Amino acid sequence: MHKNIWYNDAIMLTEFISKKLKKAKYKLLEDGQYFGDIPGIRGVWAVHKNLQACKKELQEVFEEWLILQIADGVKIPGFCYN
Repeated sequence: MHKNIWYNDAIMLTEFISKKLKKAKYKLLEDGQYFGDIPGIRGVWAVHKNLQACKKELQEVFEEWLILQIADGVKIPGFCYN
């Protein structure tokens, strides 16, 4: 039973991350780099020289931010956890 709780939490976390990343906005900056952020998620952004790398970096930054928020007990709109 304990294993199923962790599995369900992992699925919920993965789905939440995917849902938010689909809403990410990217733009090409004047210096030729790409900037990406997620609307409604303050302080989570990435800048990189190509779009794919910017997307990857944004996902990593968002995952780290999310883990820290959960660890600190911060309630995140749209994400339910125990």
